[in-house]
Amino acid sequence: MNFYEAFSMAMKNIRSSKTRSILTMLGIIIGVAAVIVITGLGSGMEKYMREQFESMGTDTLSVYIMGRGSQKMTVDDMQKIVDENSEYLDKMTPSVSFQGSKRVGTEDMNSNVTGVSEDFADIKKLNIAQGRTLQYLDVAQRTNVCVVGSFINLKYFGGQTLGEKIKLNGRDFTIVGVLEEKADSTEYSDDDAIYVPYSTVSRMMNIRDVDSFTITFKDEEMAAEAKTTLENALTEYFNGSSDAFYVQSMSEVLDMMNQSTNMLITILTLIAGISLVVGGIGIMNIMLVSVTERTKEIGIRKALGAKERYIMSQFVIEAAATSALGGIIGIIVGYILSFVASKVIFITLGEPLTVAPTMFAILVSVGISAAIGIFFGYMPAKKAARLNPIDALRYD
Repeated sequence: MNFYEAFSMAMKNIRSSKTRSILTMLGIIIGVAAVIVITGLGSGMEKYMREQFESMGTDTLSVYIMGRGSQKMTVDDMQKIVDENSEYLDKMTPSVSFQGSKRVGTEDMNSNVTGVSEDFADIKKLNIAQGRTLQYLDVAQRTNVCVVGSFINLKYFGGQTLGEKIKLNGRDFTIVGVLEEKADSTEYSDDDAIYVPYSTVSRMMNIRDVDSFTITFKDEEMAAEAKTTLENALTEYFNGSSDAFYVQSMSEVLDMMNQSTNMLITILTLIAGISLVVGGIGIMNIMLVSVTERTKEIGIRKALGAKERYIMSQFVIEAAATSALGGIIGIIVGYILSFVASKVIFITLGEPLTVAPTMFAILVSVGISAAIGIFFGYMPAKKAARLNPIDALRYD
C-alpha cells in the first residue's frame, strides 16, 4: 500500500464519521485559531507601538530636571550642553506647561498649551498644513503667536484659522500655523494642542527655570552613547549629583514595551497551546476507539498478507490527516476572528490596531497540528499493527 492509497483510505474513514471527526478536530481548531489570533494581536500591537513611538520620535531623549537644592537649569544652560556634545546630540526644545484660561471669543477651551522652541516641529515630527511654524524671532522677542492642531482649526474656525486669535490668560495670541492631522482630529488627542514660544509662556507664568526638555540625537544606532553623554554632562553640571535629573530614551521605552508585549503574547500562546495538546489526546482516544471498532477489518487485512508497517502507516496517516485538517480549519477560523477583532478594537477604542496573523505563525500552526496527529496517533497505530489476525477475526 503506497502513501496515496493510505491517505485516500484515511480520508474515506474521516468522511464516514463526520460528527466524530469534527468533535475530534475541535480541540485542534480552537488551539490553532487561538494561536493565530494571539500571535496576530502581538504582531499588530508591536507594529502599532512602533508607529506611535516613531511619530513621537524614537531618536529623542526626554530630560526631567528635579534640581539640586536651589540649583535648577535654564534653557541656555541646556543648549550649551547640547552644543558642546554635538557629536551625539542634535536639537533641543524645552517644554513649559501653560496653566490658565484658554478661550476663543467667549468659548472656553480644554486644549493643551505648551511652550516650546522653534525646533519643536522637527523634533516631534510635526508637519505644517497651513501657515508657518514658530521661528527663532518668535522665541527671542517673546511674541504672542501660536501654532494649533487640526482639531482646533476645524472646531473653532471651520478650517480658516490663520490670523485668528486665541486668548490665553486674557492675552490675544495670533495663530500663524496649523499642523497636519496627527491623530484623528478629536478632542484631547494630539491634534487638540496649542504651541507657543516657551519664552512667552515663561514670562506669563513667571518661570525662570525649565524642568522638562526633549533632545534629539544624530544617529539612532548610537542612542545609548547619546544618553550616556548627556547624563555625564548633566552630572557634571549638578556637581556630581545624578539624582538631580532623569533621562529617558524613547527607543529604550519602545524596547521595554515590546519585551513586555512579547512576554505576554508568549504566555497566552502557551495557554492556547494547551488546547492543541488536549486536541491531540482527543485524537488518540478516538483512534483507540477506531482500532477497537475495526478489529475485524484489521484481522482480514493481516490474513490477506498486509504487513504491520502498512497497518501502522494507515492509522498514523489517518490521525495526521485529521489533525492537519483541523489545523487548516483553525487557520480559517483564526483569520475570521482576527478580522473581527480588528474591527471591534477600532470601534471600541478608536485605534487602528490591526490583528495581522503572520505567515510564520500559520506554517508553525499547520506543522504542529500535523505533528500532534502523528505523535498521538502512534500508540493506536502501534496497537492496530500488533493485533493477532486470528484473535482479530474472532473479535465480536
